Amino acid sequence: MPQSFPQLRIAAAPISWGVCEVPGWGHVLDSGTVLSAMAALGIAATEFGPPGYLPEDADELRTLLTAHGIAPVGGFLALPLHRDQTAVVDSARKTFERFRAAGAEVVVLAAATGLDGYDTRPELGDDEWRTLIDTVAALDRVGREYGLRVTVHPHVGTHIEAEAEVERFLADSDVPLCLDTGHLLIGGTDPVLLARKYADRIGHIHLKDVRRSLAEEVRGGRVDYSEAVRRGLYVPLGDGDVDIAALVGAVDAAGYRGWYVIEQDTALNPGDTADGPTGHAERSVRHLSEIGADIASARM
Repeated sequence: MPQSFPQLRIAAAPISWGVCEVPGWGHVLDSGTVLSAMAALGIAATEFGPPGYLPEDADELRTLLTAHGIAPVGGFLALPLHRDQTAVVDSARKTFERFRAAGAEVVVLAAATGLDGYDTRPELGDDEWRTLIDTVAALDRVGREYGLRVTVHPHVGTHIEAEAEVERFLADSDVPLCLDTGHLLIGGTDPVLLARKYADRIGHIHLKDVRRSLAEEVRGGRVDYSEAVRRGLYVPLGDGDVDIAALVGAVDAAGYRGWYVIEQDTALNPGDTADGPTGHAERSVRHLSEIGADIASARM
């Protein structure tokens, strides 16, 4: 069984087993199946997945995770940050309360468009961008109240996707990033270069490996994101075109001690079992553990 190493805090996310908030994304495996698959791989922590996938009641959630020997990391929260700040913050407080009560650490914000899915997005005006930045700052303050670390996730089909938008966000806000290797690459940002340039801005990490050719088709608008996922956009860590070892080495050397969440978006067909996603996750855990072992050896 692959095992994580102490210097790399390895976690997973239900999306690697096809569990997604997008309507019609695909077949959804039950939480017991997914958590059991994680535990069998030696994964000791997870993000929560979409709203309603795991129990909303904090006591029930803790009980479920504890039964599988899995700790709560936190989770993804996609909100229209460019709209009514008061309404967005009021809505987010409920999630923050739940995360704190469950013992989570991290909130991963995405700048949602307000549309379903991630295949299309409108452009933002300057006033909407300023509202987005101000709302992120307000949510960061709320997160501190709840003892949660707030990070912002550049994501395909959101208002922080392309390299210019990532750079603009980093210039206009001091809130940390969730560095997602897959979404950054699809948006045109080299995740390794970003990690080296902005090591002090990395608050959380989602690790994906990507087939660059398909990523370029998504970026160029020739293939929808959801279709690219179904065509194998994401592959086990070490099998794609992201230099995972270089990225982990860069952030580790800069002092990052947060979670490395193996998160490879997957869409399942009716009747699919957990076997395929679990096999991919196993290879990813093994690759990341080998990187951790190399880092440990280099320190000795």
